Amino acid sequence: MIDIPPVWLVGVCSLAWLQSQHLSFGLSIESWFTDLLSGLLIGAGLILMLLAVTEMRKQRTTVIPHLEAQKLVTTGIFKRSRNPIYLGDVLLLSGLILRWDAVLALPIIPVFLSILERRFIIPEENRLRSAFKADFFKYCQSVRRWV
Repeated sequence: MIDIPPVWLVGVCSLAWLQSQHLSFGLSIESWFTDLLSGLLIGAGLILMLLAVTEMRKQRTTVIPHLEAQKLVTTGIFKRSRNPIYLGDVLLLSGLILRWDAVLALPIIPVFLSILERRFIIPEENRLRSAFKADFFKYCQSVRRWV
């Protein structure tokens, strides 16, 4: 398996979709509000990811989690969140679960969040801490991990 966040995102989204199609057990939270909320979450997630990738490309550093960053990106959307792409992933998953009315898949959200933290965020932060020392410490003091 290729161990990158998009693969995990596709996997958990597939589980949510399968649950909505085959194991709904008649449970539903579908309404105009969940339709609106799902659209907002999906849109916000995609926008966050686009803003983050654009900023990282502008700074000429990698977006691939297991590679060494050439620069510590603290500008653009990274002024608000240390992990806007991962936040975008979580928002996108949440929006899709609501869109598909996959009620029983809602617990996948904190599980996915935990996977992102353990497999990607903590190792990335350790690499950034080693590479950028005081600058990364200062950045962590002023910008939260998620929001």
